[in-house]
Amino acid sequence: MRRYGYLIVVMCAALAAAGCAGGGSAGERTASGNPLEQTVLSTENSREARPLTTETQAEETGGPGHTWAINPAGTTLESRFPAPEGFSRVHQEEGSFGSFVRNFSLLPDGEPVHLYDGRLKGNQEAAAAVFAMPVLESGDVQQCADSVMRMYAEYFWHSGQPEKIGFHFVNGFWFDYPTYRDGGRVKVNGNSVSWSQSASYDDSYEAFERYLFIAFSYSSTLSMWEESRPADIGDVQIGDVFLRGGSPGHVVMVADVCEDGQGRKAFLLAQSYMPAQQFHVLNNPLHREDPWYYVEEVTYPFATPEYRFDEGSFRRMNYLDGGGTGTR
Repeated sequence: MRRYGYLIVVMCAALAAAGCAGGGSAGERTASGNPLEQTVLSTENSREARPLTTETQAEETGGPGHTWAINPAGTTLESRFPAPEGFSRVHQEEGSFGSFVRNFSLLPDGEPVHLYDGRLKGNQEAAAAVFAMPVLESGDVQQCADSVMRMYAEYFWHSGQPEKIGFHFVNGFWFDYPTYRDGGRVKVNGNSVSWSQSASYDDSYEAFERYLFIAFSYSSTLSMWEESRPADIGDVQIGDVFLRGGSPGHVVMVADVCEDGQGRKAFLLAQSYMPAQQFHVLNNPLHREDPWYYVEEVTYPFATPEYRFDEGSFRRMNYLDGGGTGTR
């Protein structure tokens, strides 16, 4: 998480605020190759973002009157996590973002969550499954907001919509993938950021990941808040988020949605955290054996295994609506 302000001074301090939406030490957050990436960063230590206390640990009770059982052989959200009894998954159009997330590959059942450097995440109890989405190994950058951003970016990349890939830095600079792919590189002039045409065209996946490293390094839950809008939990959709933009802050993403005959809905949540780690499906602390979150259970502060979100935190990202425009 990072603080707002003038670009060079404040972005340095902001990046070092080291929350789950991007932070880390100076060495972890600095890359080479252009002036912005070489900005000297603060070495303030990372801080955990409002973890739950022991008094909110999971109760071994089921969902609100629903039975559910995991399918260990399943390789995607849809096949690993059946809808609860009486519920069915909300239809997603073929080729949509919702379909992409629902059918994204998972690691085998029981695989632990790893950090970006190969170590194990300390709290394995938070995770019900792990997405087979790569984590940048070049630094502690792919944290909570970054993994949500990456899921959207991966969707646009794999669906042939690269022109829609773009994210704002915390100072408002629009950092879009097409300009980077075409050879543009960011540079600093005083307190402003601008593009410089200083590289060759490169549409490789490796270049895409280099783009993501820069985007993750200078974006956060603060910029993500500006790229989202309030949403109604009763109309929950895949890709919606519970978001606290701040320093520190946190974000978790709705990864799947189902509904019963009375219109009652349930959803799965996924997150990364800090240090940077694999994107994973969250357990529900109200009933750990059933990871589905039922809308009828949602109260505020809303508790997930490692964070509480205040009322007003449920939001919808603008990425699918305004991709490639540079507008917020």
